[in-house]
Amino acid sequence: MKILITGANGLLGQHLTRLLLQQGYTVIATGKGDARIRMDEWGDRYIYHPLDITDAVDVQRVMSAVQPAVVVHAAAMTQVDECELHSEQCERTNVIGTSQVLVDAEVYSQHFIYVSTDFVFDGEQGNYREEDELKPVSYYGFTKMQAEAITETSTIPWAIVRTCLVYGNTLQGTRNNIITWVKGSLEQGKAIKVVADQWRTPTYVEDLAKGIALIIEKKATGIYHISGKDLLTPYDIAIQTADLFGLDKSRIEKVDAATFTQPGRRPPKTGFVIEKARKELGYEPLSFAEGLRKMFEKA
Repeated sequence: MKILITGANGLLGQHLTRLLLQQGYTVIATGKGDARIRMDEWGDRYIYHPLDITDAVDVQRVMSAVQPAVVVHAAAMTQVDECELHSEQCERTNVIGTSQVLVDAEVYSQHFIYVSTDFVFDGEQGNYREEDELKPVSYYGFTKMQAEAITETSTIPWAIVRTCLVYGNTLQGTRNNIITWVKGSLEQGKAIKVVADQWRTPTYVEDLAKGIALIIEKKATGIYHISGKDLLTPYDIAIQTADLFGLDKSRIEKVDAATFTQPGRRPPKTGFVIEKARKELGYEPLSFAEGLRKMFEKA
């Protein structure tokens, strides 16, 4: 079975590509520019196409050529502040891009999976379930909410995967995440300020990839919260990271979000209830401590 992944150059995209190849699928990986990692050992089961999801002609060209059975749409503009400052680009990528990918998926594919975010919630409640009301507080979250609504109009079976604060091994060409930033900063002897008044359920990237693979395997439809199971603040995450590597915790300053001037608002408390994914998919994530150790065992 052929599966097309948008955003395959990103952290999730790279891990998902590798997992699906290991499971025997043919993967059409797409992303901006050239492929950032090589998967030559998989032969003709791995195909890479440069793809600009904001270009309808480009999307139609690739989709008509490969005609995948499943599309996993992970490409997005995700930097909250950049989205706030460059709202037109954000809308073009996150909303119009999703619409264009879905239009062609409806012609050539049988299952559409959209990767969304905890930032569709306002963060006043926390521990969100799939059916809770969406109230984004940033333009990034607003565009992801719009893209979810577009996905729900699909004429083919669809699933929405919301996830939360993804961390894991940084593969070639991907941005730092909170773990690698904390570890790198402390190893260089830098003092860092980390917020302690925001709560998340951080998600190990390999768990997220496995959750999406389960949705593909079971042909599942609807909305699923796929995240870790531990509710932590970024400060908690930084302390656990320092402890694991024996780094100097005194260089980590506990602050609140008001310390930083940021264009895009962050929801104060998100985090997910993942019982639906456990029950319907058989999804079970690692603890944060387990994910942290596994991440660096593989580094």
